[in-house]
Amino acid sequence: MNQQLSPVRKTIVGIQFLFVAFGATVLMPLLVGLDPATAMFSAGVGTLIFHAVTKGMVPIFLGSSFAYIAPIMLASKQWGLAGTMTGFIGVAAIYFVVSALIRWRGTAFLNRLFPPIVIGPTIILIGLSLAPTAVNMAKENWLLAVISLSVAVVVLRWGRGLIQLLPVVIGVAVGYIVAICMGKVDFAVVVDAPWLALPTNIAHPKMPEFMWQPFVCMMPIAIASILEHVGDVYVISQVAEKDFVHKPGLHRTILGDGLAILFGSFVGGPPVTTYSEVTGAVQITRVTNPQVLRITAVTAIVFSVIGKMSAFLQSIPSAVLGGIMLLLFGTIASVGIQSMVRNKIDFSDTRNTIITSLMLTVGVGGAVLNAGSFSLGGIGLAALVGIVLNLVVPERK
Repeated sequence: MNQQLSPVRKTIVGIQFLFVAFGATVLMPLLVGLDPATAMFSAGVGTLIFHAVTKGMVPIFLGSSFAYIAPIMLASKQWGLAGTMTGFIGVAAIYFVVSALIRWRGTAFLNRLFPPIVIGPTIILIGLSLAPTAVNMAKENWLLAVISLSVAVVVLRWGRGLIQLLPVVIGVAVGYIVAICMGKVDFAVVVDAPWLALPTNIAHPKMPEFMWQPFVCMMPIAIASILEHVGDVYVISQVAEKDFVHKPGLHRTILGDGLAILFGSFVGGPPVTTYSEVTGAVQITRVTNPQVLRITAVTAIVFSVIGKMSAFLQSIPSAVLGGIMLLLFGTIASVGIQSMVRNKIDFSDTRNTIITSLMLTVGVGGAVLNAGSFSLGGIGLAALVGIVLNLVVPERK
């Protein structure tokens, strides 16, 4: 399907993917007090950097990472924006180190650390960990959420041709029209917005100021997001039916993420990492052509400097986007289940049951490991639990 798409269709689907990423990419910086337009600009440029590093082979979009919300809030209060940006540089440094280790030692040790019994639950947790975000957005108006979701499901299941590739756009469009009829859309934001406006942090740049505290504060979170990155690369490899772990190589995908984060640290954007939301959309539409994701990246950059366009997208009610994300995030979790089925994981073996059960419990239950200033929880801690259990629990002879 990918090779048969015309340039017009590629452009339309690429813009659709931005609708998927927009809500979370803008919401995350709004939650931590960063400029959303700068976040969109960083996501677009960061994605192009990622594609350059990975030789344009991997259909991935980078967006604002929710994993860094808590440390950014903490760092901003204590050390300000300049100090927080230094913390982002520390995150990028961790990515560079891990990338170099993989390039030096290869992926054999990763296969030992991340066999299918660890990767499957990790992928499931990526989808499940995002589920509360979708539900919280949807519950602002369940009627709008259900309408948007229902339209997307109908288009996905019974649509034909180009229509079937646009479940997100059509679902959002119908939900938006219904929201207008219900008086839930505020057009004043769009009217007041300028036509052209550079993102705040681009127009008035603020350079990082080196402080070791935020540098150290964010480094543990980098480990967790790298573990999530590994899961995402396995997901997109299965969706595209290509082994991106070996070609272009996991060292390149991690390096691409690191360079994108480093770029964002110098323009005041949040850390941008491999985006599960768009991966879910890629899974649904089966459009895995990397060119489409580069169109998404360019669209993000354009939207970041068109004030009215950015304001229009921000006028879309959260409930409309939340309804769509209920489907997308569940789709990601289902890929993890498919992974274990495809690899014929035998759950009559209590070893596999133990590993999967504890990973899901730790990941969904909100367990956190604290040691002084170090903190690890969520997907990162669950993946660590899976790795340790896989190494210490003996296999059945």
